[in-house]
Amino acid sequence: MTSALIDASHSGTWKLGDLTVNRLGFGAMRLTGSGAFDQGTPSDRERVIGVLRRAVELGVNHIDTAAFYFSSLRSANELINTALAPYSDDLVITTKVWPGRDNSGEWWLADPGQIRGQVEENLRQLGRDHMDVVNLRVPRRNGFPSLAEHFGALAELRTAGLVRHLGISNATAAHLAEARAIAPVVCVQNPYGIGADADSRAMLRGCGEEGIAFVPFYAIAGSGRDGGAGAAAAHDEAVLDIARAHDATPAQIRLAWTLAQGPHVLAIPGTGNPDHLAANVAAGAIRLTPQEIARLDAL
Repeated sequence: MTSALIDASHSGTWKLGDLTVNRLGFGAMRLTGSGAFDQGTPSDRERVIGVLRRAVELGVNHIDTAAFYFSSLRSANELINTALAPYSDDLVITTKVWPGRDNSGEWWLADPGQIRGQVEENLRQLGRDHMDVVNLRVPRRNGFPSLAEHFGALAELRTAGLVRHLGISNATAAHLAEARAIAPVVCVQNPYGIGADADSRAMLRGCGEEGIAFVPFYAIAGSGRDGGAGAAAAHDEAVLDIARAHDATPAQIRLAWTLAQGPHVLAIPGTGNPDHLAANVAAGAIRLTPQEIARLDAL
C-alpha cells in the first residue's frame, strides 16, 4: 500500500485519560540498535533522530519508551530528547517502570520505594517535568500475584504531579482489578497479536468495556517473544493472501488487524528505518473486510 500523503490521523483517535492520541503510535525500543538492548549493531544516531522527527511530521503523537531501552552506545530517551525537545503540546510520551538496568546493562527490579527514582530518571533523560503516562510493568505476569505496593507508590507520584496518568503492562485481569482499586488506569500494555490466546482476547475485550486503552506490543514480531501471541510462520499464507489483496506488506496487515480489534486498541510499532516508519503509519489507513478479519481471527 502506498504511504504517500497518509499520516497517523487515518488510524483514528483515542484518549489516554484527557490526552487524545492517534491510534497509530511509535515504540522506541528499536531506536538503540539491532539488539534493542546491549547486543548487536548500534543504530545510526542521525538516522534514528530523523526517524523520530519524521514520525511526528506524519502525525504520530504517542511515543512509548523506557529508561531501560539503552545499548552500550545509545539511549532511547536521550534520542527522543535530542530529536523532539522542546516537545509539542499534543505529544504524549509513555514510559515503564519496575524493571530497570544498571550501567553495565544488568537487570534489576525496583522496590516500591525506588519507583520514584525510576520515574525521575525518565524525566531527567527526556528533559521533562512530568510524564504523561507511566505504566507499571509487571516483570512476570504470572509470577507476581500482587502489584498493589508498587502501583500504590506510582499513584502517589500522580498525586504529587510527577505523573499525569497511570497504566499497567504485562498484566493479568486480576492485576488490572487490583490497580483500579487504587487509582484510575488509562491503559493496559500487553503482548498481543494474531493467534492470541483466550485470556489475552478477554483482557482486550474487558478493557474496551471499561473504556481503557489496550496497547499491544509484539503485534508484528509475534510468537516466541515475551509471552507473545502473534505471527507464527504457519500463519503466513492467510496474511500473505490478504496483503496481496490490499497491495500491502504482511507487517501492515498485522497492524491493520491489530487496530481492527476495537476503537480502544492502539498500536506502537517501532523501527529505526524511515521506509518502515512510513509503511507502519500507512497501515493505519488499511480497512480489512469482516471476512478478512474473521480469517485472521481464526488463526
